[in-house]
Amino acid sequence: MAELADIFIDWSNRFNSPLSEVQERAFDDICACRTSEMDSGIIYFCPNCHDSHFTWKSCGNRHCPKCGNDKITKWLAKRQAEILSVDYYMVTFTLPAEFRIACEHHPKEMYKMFFATTSSALKELALDKRFLGANIGMLATLHTWRRDGELHIHIHFLIPGGGLSKDGTYWIYPKNKKFLVHVKPLMRLFRGKFKAEFNKLELNEFIPYRIWNRDWVVHCKNVGNGMSSFKYLATYMQRVFISSNRIEQYDGENVTFRYKDSDTGQTMHRVMTALAFIQMFLKHILPSGFMKTRYYGLLASANKEKLKSIRMMLLTSRRQPPAEIEDFTVEPVKCSRCGTVMLMSLFGARGPPDGVKEYA
Repeated sequence: MAELADIFIDWSNRFNSPLSEVQERAFDDICACRTSEMDSGIIYFCPNCHDSHFTWKSCGNRHCPKCGNDKITKWLAKRQAEILSVDYYMVTFTLPAEFRIACEHHPKEMYKMFFATTSSALKELALDKRFLGANIGMLATLHTWRRDGELHIHIHFLIPGGGLSKDGTYWIYPKNKKFLVHVKPLMRLFRGKFKAEFNKLELNEFIPYRIWNRDWVVHCKNVGNGMSSFKYLATYMQRVFISSNRIEQYDGENVTFRYKDSDTGQTMHRVMTALAFIQMFLKHILPSGFMKTRYYGLLASANKEKLKSIRMMLLTSRRQPPAEIEDFTVEPVKCSRCGTVMLMSLFGARGPPDGVKEYA
């Protein structure tokens, strides 16, 4: 079964489409990851069979499917220590398809504006006593793809159920357990804020005016215990739309990959030329330094101590039991000969020493 890197390497000398600096770096990193193209590697020692193993370093690029698993595990462990004993809500904002071209040509400006207007709309509506009347905390992550790989720009917000009163003395629960806030006024507020900011970019000639009078897609649902939703979001935080295990065939010219249809749940297959596949992949490369996951309100880093107090407040109220503790540990490197967990003996080795096996 071919890996994503195999396709990129195979087409590295034939791919001549213009790339941004960050796209070019991602392309090169994916080709080089865990190969001799990296400048150094790691030597591991097996305490059981006394074998030594060498592996080339990972590239560390957030768009590389070989990297990111350890970061996800550590992130989940940290979130578990912060989770509140309330229901969590997933609020999803989808940017209309008419803005995709603007996002392709001005991704940093468009995605920054998308984050700013959605988070502002949520905070403003939640503060309104007609809906919640409280300060909320939000974790937001940007997704740019559909399951078949095409552009589908949306942001998921994971929000603890309720918020802190304006005077900071008690927790206010949602009026209706099924949803956090009403999506209709939320949609209108977001659309209005987005329009005001979009007008500043002077790109309206590319957008039909009717888009501002149409309903946009905003969805809110109760997702219960927050941990399951954290795990759902985590898989998207370090990767782009596809990992190598979904690539089923590559014959040098065409790529076949599988995905699950979001409506029917059935496994589907898509066949594309390798060139079109690579171009589609690169559309999801985010601007350099752009943070695709952000924290707002009570979940912002500046409110860590306040969050601890809220967590204790909710645990002692016993209105809802605390989330079950799960084990999130980084998968250790095991000896390919005997399966024993290996120990790192040298980091930064310039290559595999004589007699040391290269670890796959």
